Amino acid sequence: MCTFWRIGLSVFVLSTLVTGCQTPKKNGNTLNVKEIKYKGEPTLKEVSRLLEENTILNAIDRINWEAFPYQPQVKFRIAHSNNQIWLKFYVREAYVLALRTETNSATHKDSCVEFFLDPLQDGNYYNFEFNAIGVTHLAYGPSRQERKFIDADVIEEQIKINSSLGNEPFIERKGINSWEMTIIIPAKTLTGNVDLILKGLKSKANFYKCGDETSTPHYVTWNPVGTERPDFHQPVFFGNLVFE
Repeated sequence: MCTFWRIGLSVFVLSTLVTGCQTPKKNGNTLNVKEIKYKGEPTLKEVSRLLEENTILNAIDRINWEAFPYQPQVKFRIAHSNNQIWLKFYVREAYVLALRTETNSATHKDSCVEFFLDPLQDGNYYNFEFNAIGVTHLAYGPSRQERKFIDADVIEEQIKINSSLGNEPFIERKGINSWEMTIIIPAKTLTGNVDLILKGLKSKANFYKCGDETSTPHYVTWNPVGTERPDFHQPVFFGNLVFE
C-alpha cells in the first residue's frame, strides 16, 4: 500500500515502497472475442485463414519498465469457436531464440509469446507460454508461487500449434526475424475449470512478449502492468476479454 508520512509542515509522498506501489488501471483494455462458427474440426491452416478473414489485429506494445526499452513488433488475433480459443501471433524482432524442447520447461527464456487467462475473474489464472517453436509451458493457480502444472500429456494431446519457424530448436538468430504462430486451445485444456463454456464468458487476461535470455531481454504487454520490476504474474493488471 502506498503510504503518506507527514513530518512537521512538510508532506513527503512515498510513491514506492520496497515492493513498489501498484495502482491497477481502473478498467483496463477490453477486447471482444468474436465467435467464428465452423462445422467439424478445422486444421491449423484453416484456423489461420479464418482468423485473418474475420478478426482484427491487436498490438502487444506496452513498455512498462525503463530498464528494458527494447520493443519488438508484436500483434495478435483471437476468436473462439466450438468451445476452443483460437490465437494467432505475429512477431518481428532483432533476435530470436528457441532452445527449450520439453513441455512445461522455462520457455520464457526463449523468444516467447504468452497468454494469461483468468476465466472466472476470481484471481485464479492460466499462464500459457509458447516459445518460438511452439513448446508450451502451462500452469494454473492464484499467484506465481501457488501454481500447478497442467499435465504434459493434456497439453501435447489437446493444444495444437503451428509456428512458421518449425518445431526444431535453434541457437539465437540475429537480424530482422519475422515469425507467426497459430494456436488452438480447447476449453477442456483448462482443467481447473471443468465444463467451462466460452460463449458469453467475461474473463480477465493479458498478452505478453518476452525473451529473458535473448541478446535484448524484453518484457512487452497488451494491458499495462504497474509493478516496479517485470512481473507478468499480476492478475490485478489483467484487461478484459468478452467472449461473444
